[in-house]
Amino acid sequence: MTTPEPPTSPAAPAASASADDRRAVTGKRRIAFAVYVADAGRLPGLQALLRSLALTNPALCEDVVVLHPGLPDTAFDAAHRLHPRLMPRTADGPHDVFRIDGYDTVIALAPTLVVLGSLDPLLRLRTGVAAVPRPGPDGVPDPRNGVPDDGLLVIQRQDLDRPVAGAAAQDIPESLLVPLDSRYDFRALRLGDDLAVPEGVVVLNFADAPTVCGGPAHAARTRFDLDDEAFRAAYLALPGAKHPDLLLHLALPFPDGSRPPIDLVRQLAEIHRGRGHHDQAVALLGEAVAGRPDLPRCHETLGVCLMALSRYEEAETHLLLATASTDFAPRAYGQLARLAWLLGRTEDARGYALAGLESDPTDANCRAWYARTSEMVAAGATSSDAPPGEQLAHVALFADGEENAGDKVLPEAVRSCFTTDTGPDRWHQQHAHLLVDEAGLERLNARRAVIVGGGGLFLPDTAPNGNSGWQWNIPDDVLARITAPLAVFAVGYNVFDGQRYRRERFAASLRALVERSAFFGLRNHGSVARVRELLPASLREKVRYQPCPTTVARHLDPRLAEPAAREDTVLLNCAYDRAGLRFGHDYGHFLAEMASAIRAMSAAAEVRYAAHMPADERFVDDLRREHGLTLPVEPLYLLSNDAIRDLYRRTRLVIGMRGHAGMIPFGCGTPVISLVSHPKLAYFLADIDRPDWGVSVHERALGARLAERALAVLADHPAAVADVHERQRGLWSVTRDNLALLRELTGLPDPFGDPGQGAGPVVPAPRSAAAEDRAAPSLRNAPPTS
Repeated sequence: MTTPEPPTSPAAPAASASADDRRAVTGKRRIAFAVYVADAGRLPGLQALLRSLALTNPALCEDVVVLHPGLPDTAFDAAHRLHPRLMPRTADGPHDVFRIDGYDTVIALAPTLVVLGSLDPLLRLRTGVAAVPRPGPDGVPDPRNGVPDDGLLVIQRQDLDRPVAGAAAQDIPESLLVPLDSRYDFRALRLGDDLAVPEGVVVLNFADAPTVCGGPAHAARTRFDLDDEAFRAAYLALPGAKHPDLLLHLALPFPDGSRPPIDLVRQLAEIHRGRGHHDQAVALLGEAVAGRPDLPRCHETLGVCLMALSRYEEAETHLLLATASTDFAPRAYGQLARLAWLLGRTEDARGYALAGLESDPTDANCRAWYARTSEMVAAGATSSDAPPGEQLAHVALFADGEENAGDKVLPEAVRSCFTTDTGPDRWHQQHAHLLVDEAGLERLNARRAVIVGGGGLFLPDTAPNGNSGWQWNIPDDVLARITAPLAVFAVGYNVFDGQRYRRERFAASLRALVERSAFFGLRNHGSVARVRELLPASLREKVRYQPCPTTVARHLDPRLAEPAAREDTVLLNCAYDRAGLRFGHDYGHFLAEMASAIRAMSAAAEVRYAAHMPADERFVDDLRREHGLTLPVEPLYLLSNDAIRDLYRRTRLVIGMRGHAGMIPFGCGTPVISLVSHPKLAYFLADIDRPDWGVSVHERALGARLAERALAVLADHPAAVADVHERQRGLWSVTRDNLALLRELTGLPDPFGDPGQGAGPVVPAPRSAAAEDRAAPSLRNAPPTS
């Protein structure tokens, strides 16, 4: 249980130990409910309120801060069973709801309330203090009477410039009061014994009303007077989406001796899977499907979770069981193709993909795997004849097909830091997701050095594996036996704000990686700080700053250093992977504000949409449907790397939500504005000392701020370009210093001429064995440490 806080300062709850909290970086809005419980006699009302909230808003689960005058912790045991994020705090009185720090929006409730409908409209409020006006002495509703002690309030903390004490109605300026419709705080006292609760009432308030009276109002409340077992059953029986926190809290543990419905087990396993707790998902599903080959959907989920734990043989067995169902065969075959590919069994992967297409010729995943593996088979027949000792090994994410455009440009940018020839003669390509087995280890050690990066490889969930806990699928014992010089180059810590993951495996693998690496460079100072937090003090100084090479492209490619012929356009990009983590409750607000900004910018330039992935085009569809605006689309995922860079060079401004929708155009010398929905965008802007080039997607005045900034760039475009060039010179200076160190590691001569000219890299001559032995000891791999 929690320890009561001092009554003078109701404290915000600590962030969950299992969730990454970077709201200070992204500006993500944090919402809480707050309830003041004056004495133990109000606890049954609190419990009824919590049940009503869950049963009428099953997909909603925010912190519930319970303020009280000093009740014992045990007094809240029953309430804790009803809600997973209940946080008791001591307080002086009900007006301490105005003094709860750590939240942007506080929805104050009372134990006299029950919730009958959706609270989503209240979550979307962004200004002032909202309440239902009460009648004044003359019977006319008056906003000054809209701040109750025993009703509902929606408080925007940034609008309160000082703590509120005493009578809130007198202390809050009338200009901040926002009237709510009466359905959000409807007084049961207005209803007689026989009057029905009006249709559309969202919150029913029994303050000053006898709760023992009969009639429809009484019935509306007593339906939430349930024991724990009945409440759990009622919640689990609800149709539609449920919040993962609530569902786990109310479903587990299963009652002793009960056999839970298999669909419920699968839902819980999917929640664990989504949070990276694959072992818990396997434990749930393994017991449920034992001896049950007739559960293809569960076998598919189990197979995917086993794959994420790197238990590949078991995973393949369960995925094959899932193919017995015509409904799930295409999905299962797609996963089998991926599994076989991970293990280097390209022909098997191609066969699985083909089997999936035979089950469903329209399955996009199987079609993509068939194309990828067919290309790999063809490429294998015409592979480079270059001696391995003349090559560098490159471990990265290599996008193909209609995958992320940024992930296509990035590997080439990394290689161009080392050699002019970025193709297979100079580089051995090792996809980070492929398991590094004994044969893979031998291939890496045969190369003159191993370069890992760039990109956001320190991410737990794109392709989870149990070997490392991040994107490079390499077991610790294999990593320890890499003898080729190893460099981590421009990698990013890419965990989302609010993302849950288990750090233990990642932290252990990270330590082994830093110990083994001769060079360890991360692409922003934010990533440097986050990774250092996970390392022992003895290793922290090995972590250095190495900007993403896409940000210095003008210095890597002489063609990009030439003045650009620009069109009168602005390119806009938005990202939709993990949309819940990006937008929270603010997507509707974001869309409306962006529509306002686009209308303002369109007076100065044509606004076009740059889609890095097909999924990014959701913005264009939503904008047209909700706000009647149509944007031309540039499908960057279909373009070559040169064409992507050329498009970004020819525009006057890029407004991007993806990291590389900012870094690639910046590297080409184009002004950028970042839509910050992920910490990495803010980290990059901090590195170049231009935080004002970013606007949070949660910003209340997003449209006005974005339009103002964009129009200023367009109005004095030469100055904006010059500023980009100046910022870029600082990144290039850091990169040149790091590359000087890396020359010792790789044996390459100085690859660049005059740093101001951006001369291209020089292809090195092959090194002899003696030259390898003369490599500087400071950059040789040290023996493993205990």
